[in-house]
Amino acid sequence: MTTHTTHDHSHKPNRQTLYVVIGLILGVIVGELLNLSLGDTGDGKPSPELKQIITVFTVLTDIFLRLVKMIIAPLVISTLVVGMAKMGDINTVGRIGIKALLWFFSASLMSLLLGMLLVNVLEPGASLHIPLPTVGAETGLPDVKPTLSTFAAHIFPKSVVEAMATNEILQIVVFSVFFGVACASLGELAQPMVKLLDSLTHIMLKVTSYVMHYAPVAVFSAMASVIAQQGIGVLLTYGKFIGEFYFGLLLLCTLLGCVAFLILGRKLFSLISHIREPMLLAFGTASSESAYPKLLQQLERFGCDEKVCGLVLPLGYSFNLDGSMMYMTFAVLFIAQAYGIHMPLPDQLLMLLVLLFTSKGVAGVPRASLIVISATLSMFNIPEAGLLLLLGIDQILDMGRSATNVFGNSMASAVISRWEKALR
Repeated sequence: MTTHTTHDHSHKPNRQTLYVVIGLILGVIVGELLNLSLGDTGDGKPSPELKQIITVFTVLTDIFLRLVKMIIAPLVISTLVVGMAKMGDINTVGRIGIKALLWFFSASLMSLLLGMLLVNVLEPGASLHIPLPTVGAETGLPDVKPTLSTFAAHIFPKSVVEAMATNEILQIVVFSVFFGVACASLGELAQPMVKLLDSLTHIMLKVTSYVMHYAPVAVFSAMASVIAQQGIGVLLTYGKFIGEFYFGLLLLCTLLGCVAFLILGRKLFSLISHIREPMLLAFGTASSESAYPKLLQQLERFGCDEKVCGLVLPLGYSFNLDGSMMYMTFAVLFIAQAYGIHMPLPDQLLMLLVLLFTSKGVAGVPRASLIVISATLSMFNIPEAGLLLLLGIDQILDMGRSATNVFGNSMASAVISRWEKALR
C-alpha cells in the first residue's frame, strides 16, 4: 500500500498542512474585515452585500464537502471488502469488530463523563440567568427523534445504492461486511472482484489527493463565512463557554493519547504528526467527514494495517465521535444551567446513558448532535429553545469536536492495529 506514496513523503504533507493553516488564518482576517465593513446595517441584520458574499463562501465550502462525500462511499466499500477478503475468515472480522466496539464504548463513556464533570465544576451557563422561554419556541431543526426504529433504519440498508446515494456510512459498512465475508468464503472465484476493488481503492486515494488541493480554499471560505456573520466579538461573549469546551476537548485528547501511549509507546508521536493534516481539515471545515479519505491515507502511511483501518474507521465514524459525545453533555447541562434548572446527579447519569445510545442512531443526519441534544432536552423538560443559545457558535464548537472525532478515530485504528499485531 505504501510503495506509491514514499517518494513524495518528505516535503509534501507539510506543505499541504501549511496551506490549510494559511487558509484558516486568512479566513479569520477576511471574515472580520467583512464583518466590520459590511456587517451591521443598524437593525442587527447583515447587509445585502454581505449576504451575497457569504453565499459565495458557502458555495465554495459546499463544493469541497460534496467532492469529499463523492469519495467516501466507493472508498469505504473498496477498503472494507478488500480488507475482509484478505482476512479470509469471519472470526478475524468479528474479533476486530468486537475490539473496536469495546474501545468505542469506553472512549464514548469517557468523553461523556469528562464533559459532565467539567460542566459541573466550571458551570459555564450559570452566569447567564436566562428567563424560561414561551412554550413552542422554534429551534428550526429537522424533527428527527432518535428511536429504536430509526436506529435500525440507519444500520441496515434496504438498498446499497440508496445507502451510497445518501452516504449512510453505517449501512455501507453493513453491506460491505456481507460482501467481504462472501468474497472471503468463495476464495479463488472472487479474486477478480477483489482485485478490481483493490485497484478502486488506489484510484479513490489518488482522487483524494486531487480533491485535497482544494482544501485550503474550503477552509478559508468556511472560516470567513462564520466570522463575517458572527464577528470575532461572538468569541468574547461566549468566550467562557468556548474556552471551557476547548479545554475539555484538549483534556479528552490528552487522556485518549495517554491510553494510546500505554499501548503504542513512542510511535504515538509519529501517529500524531501523520494525522495533523486530517485534523486541521476537520477543524477548518467543521466536518469530520471531510477528513475521512485523507485520514485513511495517512493512517496507512503511518503503518496501520489496511485491513484494520478499513473496518475500524468506517465503524468509528458512526460509533466513535468522542468530540461530539462530549459536546452533547456540555450542551445539555450548559442550557440547563443557563435557565437555572438544577439537574440532580441521577438525572445526569440517566442523560449520559440516553446520549450514549441515541447518539449512535442519527450518525448520517447533518447537525446530528444538535438533533440528539434537542431530543434529550425535551426528555428532561429543559426548554429546547435553549439550543438557540448555541446555534450562533455551533460552527466554532463544531470545528473543535470534528478535529477531536478524527483524533479519537485515529487512536482507535492505531491501537487496534497494535492489538492485532498488524502495526508496521
